[in-house]
Amino acid sequence: MEISKDNLSLTPALEDYLETIYLIIQEKKIARVKEIARLRGVRMASVSPAMRRLSDLGLIAYSQREFIDLTPSGEEIARRTLARHDLLTRFFTEILQMNPQNAENDACAMEHHLSDEGMDKLTRLFEFVQLYPKGIDNFIERFHHCSLVNPEIGRCLNHGYPELEKYQHEQESGRSKLSEIESGSRACVLRINARGKMREKLLNIGILPGINIELLHRNATAEPTYEVTFGATTLLLSLDEAEAVIVTLNK
Repeated sequence: MEISKDNLSLTPALEDYLETIYLIIQEKKIARVKEIARLRGVRMASVSPAMRRLSDLGLIAYSQREFIDLTPSGEEIARRTLARHDLLTRFFTEILQMNPQNAENDACAMEHHLSDEGMDKLTRLFEFVQLYPKGIDNFIERFHHCSLVNPEIGRCLNHGYPELEKYQHEQESGRSKLSEIESGSRACVLRINARGKMREKLLNIGILPGINIELLHRNATAEPTYEVTFGATTLLLSLDEAEAVIVTLNK
């Protein structure tokens, strides 16, 4: 179920709590108030009111025994926030060469305000970097005219660089859909070959260009599913979603 965080009047602080809860659950299966307080650097007395508010919004299951779990809606928002945090941190460190701690702080501040369009455009930049890791002349112009990361423009406009089309073809020959690799294989995500809601969903759950992902299991039923893991996250993808994730196998 898709929800809009805007309709819930979520503050950045509450989103941060959801993100923290998600990370704890991925590591320890269940979150406790004292662990949340420790990671957030606040007193336990400050955590309880926030947990009650998140519980009232239907985003967590919270008991007085201090055990906390995310509801599906809460997990969706947590993943969305974390995906933005990760992408912004990478932009600041890898592209802008910022100090890691400053990059982390700026990502924390901006992750709550990055729109879906901003997330998509920033992802396209990383997809382009994955396509041309060694760099090319007229980088910005080429980025705006590359059909692989900007499919709405149609065929790539090479503007006097015909060798790029050949290079692009050679690069594509070594790439696969996530749905095509063997169970147990590890790969690097290159781009998300989807538009609209499917692309938005995959980005919001953290499947981003440059991450390492492992296909744990392929469930070959009438409606195949693909269990994948990356970072601290394990989840199921549908066949259409797995086909949209373009990867290259790790050596």
